[in-house]
Amino acid sequence: MAKIKLTKGELKRQRDALRQYERYLPILQLKKQQLQMEIGQQLALVDEKMRAESAKLAGIESWLGLLAEPKVNIKQYIQPKEVITSWKNIAGVDLPVFERVEFNEVEYDLFLTHLWLDTAVEFFRSIVSLRQEVKLLEKGIEILRQELRITTQRVNLFEKVKIPESEENIRVIKVYLGDQMANAVGRSKIAKKKIEFGALEEVLV
Repeated sequence: MAKIKLTKGELKRQRDALRQYERYLPILQLKKQQLQMEIGQQLALVDEKMRAESAKLAGIESWLGLLAEPKVNIKQYIQPKEVITSWKNIAGVDLPVFERVEFNEVEYDLFLTHLWLDTAVEFFRSIVSLRQEVKLLEKGIEILRQELRITTQRVNLFEKVKIPESEENIRVIKVYLGDQMANAVGRSKIAKKKIEFGALEEVLV
């Protein structure tokens, strides 16, 4: 513990600091709870999206072999052009929110391409979109976890260090000032008695 001044001014400063810590601690605790809740919701959403992708992939296994046919290069049709995002604020933290994926438009001759190509392109674009959404959710979870670590450290600092330290400083200063006051009263009484005794001596002489 750092050395403190044993004065009335320091006592006021310590009391002000304690009030400030006690006012901010509930706010930090609430923020911690909100962050934990949001992380849980984001993780559940990631799981939901990944299950949706697995279900989609399981549903088209029967015709995936068509992609191995010659002259089929579906990659050019499903390359993301841009991932459109927005932002939301959770407990003072800005998080990216997935909106949609825009793809490069590639024209192809309907007479020269396979009949199933449109369906395949639409399907794989939905898979790409799901994966981009999951990637953005995971980025948001990392942002939330970092903020949770910082907030938890602050909560622990206030709960385990700052508040107990200020309370102990206040106790020490009050004890010291109380002792000083008691000593001053004692000295005053002694001085008074000396004056009274001196006056009595003058009368008796």
